[in-house]
Amino acid sequence: MSFLDNLENNLKSLESQEEGKESAERQHRERENERASAQAVAPFAEQLKKGPYTAELLKQTARVGHSLRVMVRATWLGTMLRLEARDSKLELRPTPAGITAVYLENNREVRSEPLDLNGSPEQLLRDWLEKG
Repeated sequence: MSFLDNLENNLKSLESQEEGKESAERQHRERENERASAQAVAPFAEQLKKGPYTAELLKQTARVGHSLRVMVRATWLGTMLRLEARDSKLELRPTPAGITAVYLENNREVRSEPLDLNGSPEQLLRDWLEKG
């Protein structure tokens, strides 16, 4: 191996080490951002998972769905609660500012609004199902 080949290999090695360091730093920043976001959402996610509003909402889902002759499926996706009926979905998403109700039709977001945990779960369901 000549001197120039050895030098070229050393330069390539140094470049790949620098790229590896930049990549590791970028990944570290991304993990820190994700962690900070998760910590900001955590109180609302906990409230959504274990709060009385959600328990009442799930109870009312069967009752209201039955009265309107609509099957409503409830699914937890991480910290988000998704209700599905026909081609419409209602997702309750915890955010750093609170819980947001997101309405979807044919997998496209139609509207979103902040969720009032002191409000009526039955009214939320009726508004969603009767409009959808």
